[in-house]
Amino acid sequence: MIDRIIRSFELVKASWRILMEDKKLLAFPILSGLVTLLVIATFVIPLILSNSAYSLSTNSVAGIVLLFLFYVVSYFVVIFFNVGLISCVQAKLNGKDMSVGEGLSAAGRHLGAILAWAIVAATVGLILRMIEDRAGFLGQIAAAVVGGVWSLVTLFVVPVLAFEDKGVFAAMKESLELFKKTWGESVVGTISITLVFAAVGFVGVLLFLATLFIGNPTLIIAALVLLLVLIVVLAILASAMQGIFTVALYTYAKTGSAPGVFPPGSVEGAFAPSAQQQFGPGNI
Repeated sequence: MIDRIIRSFELVKASWRILMEDKKLLAFPILSGLVTLLVIATFVIPLILSNSAYSLSTNSVAGIVLLFLFYVVSYFVVIFFNVGLISCVQAKLNGKDMSVGEGLSAAGRHLGAILAWAIVAATVGLILRMIEDRAGFLGQIAAAVVGGVWSLVTLFVVPVLAFEDKGVFAAMKESLELFKKTWGESVVGTISITLVFAAVGFVGVLLFLATLFIGNPTLIIAALVLLLVLIVVLAILASAMQGIFTVALYTYAKTGSAPGVFPPGSVEGAFAPSAQQQFGPGNI
């Protein structure tokens, strides 16, 4: 287990180095976040201004339809910019340089597949939301577990859609196969990226809480603003690094070799040989 954790952090460091060498990759999560805010405003502000009885909830048929549309548009935005990001990362790992505009153009060539995957993802998201709303605390636990498994087995859907031009359901099947092939340390590697940034964010929260004991309103407001900025920055960095990491995993799973940009052993070491893995309780 210690070896797995060590190799996971090697992957994180390798992804960080690539990001620092090609900072334009940050443009994609930034653009995704800004457009997502516009989407939220587009749906929420009209409801507030009109005092509409409808809302983004599952309390009525109209609310379910509106929430589904919100999910579809939101997922579409996120997936679109993710495709642009991983297209640039793939070019980088192959020794080429792709501009942000070229990455967006690459995403634009897959609009149909992106929309189809957004609809599937929105459907699953809506079902999980309905489970949460109707089954109470146990429903929230079930939705969290199912959502976590769903995220893992669909880990490679976006790369497959972008690089193999397969349909959504074929991409889902391929993603599951690739995930099974790379089960083990690959999960630890993916989670480690989240844990690193979560740890930094937690430190930021502790520092903010410390200002509450001081009791200075100006200091508290300044600390809150800095905490919000920190959270945004961490989210952007984590999203970009996750894109780099996912492409590296995808490349290794498909070719059996690590992309040349990663140091020898960093990606290869992130996988346990499939032949040595037995699928049982807790495995997919």
